[in-house]
Amino acid sequence: MAEHNELGSLGEERAQAYLREKGYIIRHTNWHNSTPSGAEGKLELDIVAEKDGLLIVVEVKTRSTETFEHPAEAITKRKIRNIINATHEYIFQFDWQCETRFDVVSVIPHGQNFLIEHIEDAFLASLF
Repeated sequence: MAEHNELGSLGEERAQAYLREKGYIIRHTNWHNSTPSGAEGKLELDIVAEKDGLLIVVEVKTRSTETFEHPAEAITKRKIRNIINATHEYIFQFDWQCETRFDVVSVIPHGQNFLIEHIEDAFLASLF
């Protein structure tokens, strides 16, 4: 596995642990639907969690440093549209009937630890 893939996997593991510590129930990780209805390509969600009656879709961004770009800044409008499309498929597939929120968790290694920033309500589906 390439070094950046290993860092990404480690970042997702740290994000999951962080969310569990905060009381989130992890429903799925790296959920994907390879045959989405009405969409092209593979749709994927990093973490799908639940807390306080909300479905929380979490995009995890891991970087080795924030020198050039903060991890959360790497989420483009196109990426947001893909997350929203994937979430639509997830909600349809699992018949989710309550509200949904979109969060971003950025993970940056810092010595033996990690700096984790959790941005709740990072974007609204209605804006895209």
